[in-house]
Amino acid sequence: MGEQRATTFPQEIIDQWAGLGLDLGALFSAGHLGTRMSVQVLEAAPERIVGTMPVEGNTQPYGLLHGGASAVLAETLGSVGAMLHGGPTKLAVGVDLNCTHHRGARSGLVTGVATPVHRGRSSATYEVAITDEDGRRVCSARLTCMLRDVDASVYHRG
Repeated sequence: MGEQRATTFPQEIIDQWAGLGLDLGALFSAGHLGTRMSVQVLEAAPERIVGTMPVEGNTQPYGLLHGGASAVLAETLGSVGAMLHGGPTKLAVGVDLNCTHHRGARSGLVTGVATPVHRGRSSATYEVAITDEDGRRVCSARLTCMLRDVDASVYHRG
């Protein structure tokens, strides 16, 4: 479904994570589920995360974008933001996701933009606006992640 684009990170994020020798694009990707759904994370910073997902292949029986697909996009983007906010010593775990579906989408790409509502020491909440190619709001979502302390060696597990 189109070409893969590399995720763009601000230099301060690249510098913060550099000592771990990790592929940031892979670490802050959509994961296996997102890959199956062709989710692409295009921009990733604690203040703004942008990603896309095709409608095709992610529909319910009536041919509309599946609400669960919107939820996957929203949770992916919000989780990436929470992880970047927490830094290498925190692990973000989603604890609450809600989605309001405003209109259907039958084709094209939807774009999600996640922005922080709250960024604390132990939790982070992101609002995610998902729009169609005409800029119309398809879904409004909110994700809260708990930030847990973690030893950075966890990132080297296979």
